Amino acid sequence: MSEPVPVAVPRKGRPLEAVLERIATVGDDDRLDRLADRVSNTLRYEKAVTKGSVEAENGPYERLSEYSHPGEPNNPEFTLMRDNRDGKPRRIVFDAATVDLGDVRLKLVGREEPFRALRTHEFALGFDSADLVLEEVVGIRSDGLGTIADVNDRIDPVDTDVRVVNGLGDTVYHTLMGRPEHIEPGDDLDRDFCNTYEGPLCISPRYERLVTAVLGTDALDGVEFVYPDAHEEEEAAIARAGLGVYLTVTGSTAREHGLVVGEHLFPSETVLMRNAAERATAVERALGTLEVTEPTSEIRI
Repeated sequence: MSEPVPVAVPRKGRPLEAVLERIATVGDDDRLDRLADRVSNTLRYEKAVTKGSVEAENGPYERLSEYSHPGEPNNPEFTLMRDNRDGKPRRIVFDAATVDLGDVRLKLVGREEPFRALRTHEFALGFDSADLVLEEVVGIRSDGLGTIADVNDRIDPVDTDVRVVNGLGDTVYHTLMGRPEHIEPGDDLDRDFCNTYEGPLCISPRYERLVTAVLGTDALDGVEFVYPDAHEEEEAAIARAGLGVYLTVTGSTAREHGLVVGEHLFPSETVLMRNAAERATAVERALGTLEVTEPTSEIRI
């Protein structure tokens, strides 16, 4: 069989789990289901070890040797990296796996920033959070952005060759939240509300460009971005500010802080991406295998 097509994937977390589920779905092979379960369970355990909620019996190198099976198809390899949190603890993360999908063979390669690896042409295909595309390359306009299907139209082809293909269905939402006393009776907490609102809007600092792209510069006229204090819960910070945008699934924690959960402004979802400048036959065949659209995905491109 020919050399596998390299595909950049996240090293850990929900996006990696979504990728492995997509691989298992298109591969229709019990071994790929077992791969997905094995990687997910291992990384959840290692996350608990890193956070100190579980004490490991063996050291990281012993565990790494136990987990990894280099060179064996449909089996994972792991590696050690430094976590960004205080103390920079070591953490075991996904490194690579070669998977057979019928007549297509892929080499899943863990990267901290798969999107950037595609931008620099290290990979032709990859998976990453749609948020990163908005944070880095989507053009800022006066009007807002409502769906990921519109993202490609706002990418300057001079800036990057990377394009979004479709989503994997692991959707959470950037959601508008506010204190009820800030909302007039009969008004909805939605984009139209933002068009007339002036005052503080609490967001995570990393999402300033994303929120600007999603709401548009016209809606942010008279709005001041404010941010949570160190170690402060986002919902608590939004309650203090009066209005904010935060990632949420159910909004239950927001309601516990006395907040009204408003419009889902934008879906946050793991996406399949391609570098459109890379058109090798093997890449096109791999893309044709991977680009099925999940029925739960917000993304239709």
